[in-house]
Amino acid sequence: MSPQFLNHINLEPLVDKHVNLYAHNHTAFSSVLFHSLSHVNKARKLNKFRPQIFTKTLIPCPIAVSILQSHHNLVLFNFGYQMAVDEVQNPNLGETTCGSLLLKLQKIWDEVGESDEERDKALVQLEQECLNVYKRKVDQAAKSKEHLLQTLEDAKLEFANLLRSLGEKSSVNIPEKTSGTIKEQLAAIAPALEQLWKKKEERIHEFSDVQAQIKKICGEIAGSDELAGSLAVDVSDLSLKKLEEYQKHLQELQKEKSQRLNKVLEFVKNLHEVCGVLGVDFYSTVSDVHPSLIDASCAQSKSISNDTLARLAKCVMALKEAKKQRLHKLQDLAAQLTELWNLMDTSEDERSLFDHVTCNISASVDDVNVPGALALNLIEQAEVEVERLDQLKASKMKEIALKKQVELEQIYAQAHIELDTKAAREKILALIDSGNLEPVELFADMDAQVIKAKDEALSRKDILDKVEKWMSACEEESWLDDYNRDNNRYNGSRGAHLNLKRAEKARILVSKIPGLVDTLVAKTRTWEEEHGMIFAYDGVPLLAMLDEYSVLRHDREEEKRRIRDQKKFHEQLNTEQESMFGAKPSPARRLSGSKKTMGPNEASNRRLSMNQNGTRSVKRDNTRPVAPLNYVAISKEDVAPVTP
Repeated sequence: MSPQFLNHINLEPLVDKHVNLYAHNHTAFSSVLFHSLSHVNKARKLNKFRPQIFTKTLIPCPIAVSILQSHHNLVLFNFGYQMAVDEVQNPNLGETTCGSLLLKLQKIWDEVGESDEERDKALVQLEQECLNVYKRKVDQAAKSKEHLLQTLEDAKLEFANLLRSLGEKSSVNIPEKTSGTIKEQLAAIAPALEQLWKKKEERIHEFSDVQAQIKKICGEIAGSDELAGSLAVDVSDLSLKKLEEYQKHLQELQKEKSQRLNKVLEFVKNLHEVCGVLGVDFYSTVSDVHPSLIDASCAQSKSISNDTLARLAKCVMALKEAKKQRLHKLQDLAAQLTELWNLMDTSEDERSLFDHVTCNISASVDDVNVPGALALNLIEQAEVEVERLDQLKASKMKEIALKKQVELEQIYAQAHIELDTKAAREKILALIDSGNLEPVELFADMDAQVIKAKDEALSRKDILDKVEKWMSACEEESWLDDYNRDNNRYNGSRGAHLNLKRAEKARILVSKIPGLVDTLVAKTRTWEEEHGMIFAYDGVPLLAMLDEYSVLRHDREEEKRRIRDQKKFHEQLNTEQESMFGAKPSPARRLSGSKKTMGPNEASNRRLSMNQNGTRSVKRDNTRPVAPLNYVAISKEDVAPVTP
């Protein structure tokens, strides 16, 4: 198509026909319009082209660009021109476009009378600017494509990483579609990614929850609040296997926590029991271990740390040791109280005031569970009572010891065993005042002495009985001698017949003295051989007494025989004198009046003091009656005729 032809073509009808179809076209085609403007201007320069015709042909239409650049296909050119015309004539088609603006610019140039060079220069500048804009758009589109491609690759890589992190062969498969646009491929993989992301978030939440519980329990066990802070989940491994490992670990920790909690509760229970028995403030004791142990309503909030368990165990052990020590101390006090009560014959009413002390005298540590049974005030009360009784013990001990000493002295006195009572009592009082000897030991020793004295008295009883008979016979012998010396015994005075009967009995009893003495000597020697000691009677050896008595009796018998012989001689002499010189006063009376008797002073040079009949004078309180207080009358069976 020649440029001259364009001078005669009216493009307005052709352009107006289809302008409505492209009225709202984008500015991306403005560069094409500038190309068409350039060709139009060239046509005007060469062929006097009428500008008024092309005022309606400057449109951003691809069809018009094609026509203007190739100068072919007149129909298409007319189509583009028609669009431009319609755009100008129909302002209701939409907003202002590049074409309308160019038409306004052309009109302004026409009105101003702008030269063609200036117009060309402006259009070239405008065309360059449009090219730059288009180039930037192309660059942006290329970058957008690269970004989309990178996004697609990242999406595929993320998909693979998610599958690997979750550790499972997901039911969501990677789309195998490689054809189609990039956006289509992204749209295909987006649902799978979204599903995996959702699953990952859920899995992270599960891991975070389990790890938080693990960390919390570990912090409770370690007793550190720092472990209970925030934690980061390792997203590189979110597999179910790893989650199960954490859950298994959590279960083990929960089990350990439960066991520790049971231990804590058991320790707290033991503390409560022991504190009750000891009378110690339970809440203060538990609070010193850990304040959380005070709240009994919430067991889960109690501290289960190693330090808490160790301190609880140490506290329980210390309190149990204190319980053991207090029980032993209380039992010692109870034993002392019982001993002092028994010592002082305390009444049951007074003893009942301390039943709460004595009730545990033989109890074991585990048996004492009564609250306050081992409280300090109770022990102090028992100590005060023991101290009070100790103050009374000395005087009571002296009283009891002297009672036992009196009993011992009575036994020795009845057994005729000599005892230095004054020295014994002084020794007992000195031992009590010194406090070196316990009352139990003292009384046990005295009781042993009493038992020993009773046994010794029992072993001496047979001999002592015969000694009493012997001494009684000696008393009767002495009385008989006095009776025989009485010249008025037959004068018929009051009571003379009673004395006569007694004299007959005394003669029979006296006749048995030699046999009784021989028996005593034999028994005494046997006793001394068995016991390996001398048989003493009131401090004097009995055998010595018997020997001395035998000697004195023999001397007395000789004296009696001599007196009888002398009397007989005088009687014969008197008879001869009477026959020779008659009767004279009988010298018998003078002889009887001057008859020698054996008094207590006759044997003063001997070892023992004997009475006039040869018996030892046993003196108690410096006096002794003629017949002893413990005189035992000899029964009729003992009276037997004396065998020659």
